[in-house]
Amino acid sequence: MSGSNYEKMNIQWFPGHMTKAQRMIEDSIKQVDAVCEILDARIPNSSRNPDIDRLASGKPRLIILNRTDLADPKITAQWRAFFEAQGIKILETDAKSGKGVNGFAPALRELLKDKIADYAAKGQVNRPMRVMILGIPNVGKSTLFNKLIGKRLSIVENTPGVTRDRIYAKCEWRDRAFMIVDTGGIEPTTEDVILKQMREQAQLAIEQADVIILVTDVRCGVTADDSAVANMLQKSGKPIILAVNKCDKIGEPPMELYEFYNLGLGDPFPVSAEHGHGSGDMLDAVYDALPPESELEEQDDAIRVAIIGKPNVGKSSLVNRIAGEQRVIVSNVAGTTRDATDTTVENEEGKFVLIDTAGIRRKSKVTEKIEQYSVLRAYMAVDRADVCLIVIDATEGFTEQDSKVAGYAHEQGKASIVVVNKWDLVEKDGKTMQNFEEELRGHFSFMSYVPFLFLSAKTGQRVSKLFGMIKDVYQQNSIRVTTGTLNDILAYATTRVQPPSDKGRRLKIYYMTQPSTNPPTFVVFVNRADLFHFSYQRYLENQIRASFGLTGTPVRFVVRERNRDDQS
Repeated sequence: MSGSNYEKMNIQWFPGHMTKAQRMIEDSIKQVDAVCEILDARIPNSSRNPDIDRLASGKPRLIILNRTDLADPKITAQWRAFFEAQGIKILETDAKSGKGVNGFAPALRELLKDKIADYAAKGQVNRPMRVMILGIPNVGKSTLFNKLIGKRLSIVENTPGVTRDRIYAKCEWRDRAFMIVDTGGIEPTTEDVILKQMREQAQLAIEQADVIILVTDVRCGVTADDSAVANMLQKSGKPIILAVNKCDKIGEPPMELYEFYNLGLGDPFPVSAEHGHGSGDMLDAVYDALPPESELEEQDDAIRVAIIGKPNVGKSSLVNRIAGEQRVIVSNVAGTTRDATDTTVENEEGKFVLIDTAGIRRKSKVTEKIEQYSVLRAYMAVDRADVCLIVIDATEGFTEQDSKVAGYAHEQGKASIVVVNKWDLVEKDGKTMQNFEEELRGHFSFMSYVPFLFLSAKTGQRVSKLFGMIKDVYQQNSIRVTTGTLNDILAYATTRVQPPSDKGRRLKIYYMTQPSTNPPTFVVFVNRADLFHFSYQRYLENQIRASFGLTGTPVRFVVRERNRDDQS
């Protein structure tokens, strides 16, 4: 072959999914603040995408040299010097053990300190920074990512029956987003009440699924239960992907893998959940089996609602009442719901995703390791929710733990509603509800904005009012006020009640603006921050609330000194 002919050839050496990923990077690179590239410390140059330098040009860069435990320290030091000479910051990690991972956030803060300062000067405090994590397959991205986010999509424990309800998580592969559903282990034949309910939950998940992944254990081989479950799944008519877990060694698959062909589900995919091996091939199969995107219903416009509270206050019963099906396991045993689960509901008020959570107990009473994960999951549910329903048992009244649960939602800036459940069990007279609400408002003084709804999940009393209230507080949490309108309110408020003074020096409020929503956050520029007392902030907050009818949402103030030299 001549040199001239060779030069004209355009060789596409990328696998298809890498090419697609590259196009995605090109489309979204402008929207990120920094680029983080993960390399295998043993082979940094060979594990790089050669186009990254071009794609990430002009962006702050961080290179993570992963698997340093397997690399020669002297060679790693040389690579560090090589990249740093190009102005690229370096972080050395071992994602499997977690070594060096804690340095990720500080490294990013240092990398982006100028940009963070610029945002702060504009009043955009705590603005999330957008970081793109890149790397070719098999450099440890998945392991590192899981370590970074500290997120466990499923509770992992060597205790049968740990995952009791369906767990939903969003996954993205080859530029296609879909939901992964983890179900409680299916026991084909059992008389145990909880296990029976778990089986029913799994069957519901099967009915709603587009693709099913059956996970088996290579160390156990094909069991009688595996065969029974495989037969049940085949009857569903859904595409089934067979994943054989604990194939932890890289290279040729173990001979034991071929036994799983006996299940009649096609080619088994050897995977290692612990190390991440094989997950890409498995997800490729899932991708190919998914129906066209046009056939799937988008849920991005849904309002996400976290249902939180102590154990046994009726959260799951409320979800079941709303959903009209036995969606989650309901039991009188406190702590039955260990996982956060999602239920989609659509009605005349709109589309809603209900997140039922494990009951949040006092930390002193969380003795089981599994329940510790469940408490964390409940807080994570609050983090990803738009609105929180704080459920209280009307027969017990307010407890200190209710305050803790509500306090977390308040701290996260979530729109909230206090739902007083089991109202049908309370003996009433003409003023029972009024007196009960007045007492609760005293307890919830730190959330004076929160509305109350008295209902019964068991009978359905007032449940129909819930969605209108959810929609209303969600809109209030998302409200945006123009700077001009805010300063009109400010002028009226300061004329009505003068700002405070100290030793002859009076607070001057120059202007106010709103940089963000969810919750509504207002930046106030003043001459002396120390003079802007809490009481006057509360006064301004009340003026804003009165002007726009803000209920159900916290309001935050950020105080900025514009000119400390102005002491008049």
